[in-house]
Amino acid sequence: MTTTPILKPASGEFSRRKCLLSLPLLAGPLLFSEQAAAGAQIEEPLIDSVRTALSSAVAKQAPPIPEFRDTESRLAYLRWLGAMSDRLRKKKPDWQTRKEFLQTVWYESKRAGLDLALVLGLIQVESNFRKFAVSPVGARGYMQVMPFWTRVIGDGDATKLFHMQTNLRFGCVILRHYLDREKGDLFMGLGRYNGSRGKAVYPDAVLGAKKQWEFG
Repeated sequence: MTTTPILKPASGEFSRRKCLLSLPLLAGPLLFSEQAAAGAQIEEPLIDSVRTALSSAVAKQAPPIPEFRDTESRLAYLRWLGAMSDRLRKKKPDWQTRKEFLQTVWYESKRAGLDLALVLGLIQVESNFRKFAVSPVGARGYMQVMPFWTRVIGDGDATKLFHMQTNLRFGCVILRHYLDREKGDLFMGLGRYNGSRGKAVYPDAVLGAKKQWEFG
């Protein structure tokens, strides 16, 4: 029997996640080489309840330290961390940097109810794991988040999108939002993230990259 690890959230974390997971949509980027090349991300109006939920979901918080109910859960996490670290070594040679990055990916993916391999595949396609990647249309960071999102659901400071946890949190929250809008349809949700809804190139690229990060 698999035991779910306990994340150590700040007060109100689970209510924010519950609100986030019940949401609906918006847009995103694209990268198939070393240079980020985001698609035409679309800024759409949000109803107040959605805007509030998304804003709460990206609210600033101290970096998390995973906690687990039992030794089995902790060992499962450590096995995943070790395997992903080996795969990521060429992109991030420094162990501490890899560990912090993967721990944050793990936390933000779990928090948003996303598949870890999907998030890593998307990061590979979007930025090739480059923290300071910038696309020709201005999308930023690991998950190529467009600056308008910081105005719509953040504090308006787009420079924070180069901060690792901020970028991963925005990216995961936005992807969760799109998937909810598409009722869990990965093809359509990924298309929305890229701003190319209904076209196969971007979803196929992310789902292909996802296979490289599957575990267990």
